[in-house]
Amino acid sequence: MYRAIDTGLRAIDIRSLTEAAQSLGAGWVTVLARVILPNITVAILSGAFLTFAIVIGEYVLAALLNRPAFGPYMVWMGSNRAYEPAALAVIAFGLTWAAMGVIQLLARRTRPF
Repeated sequence: MYRAIDTGLRAIDIRSLTEAAQSLGAGWVTVLARVILPNITVAILSGAFLTFAIVIGEYVLAALLNRPAFGPYMVWMGSNRAYEPAALAVIAFGLTWAAMGVIQLLARRTRPF
């Protein structure tokens, strides 16, 4: 999702569009809602569809292989219990963000070529 939106933002000249809108009297909310968001709508939709396709593909592959995986386990647990799937989802998001933070810290320490 990040890469799709980043590509969409790099494709437009945000600085010029923002300055033009502000010179016409638009505030930040108006600039975001009427200038930037319509220009990156396609990037947001493509990122959402790509994320959806990856998630569905992972779930279907894990379900067809009949191997214990995280996605089918959460679905199975959701059919039997009420609160445990939500707790697992929060833990999974926390682990994902922690892993992304470690990647960012390691990326800062490497020198560019």
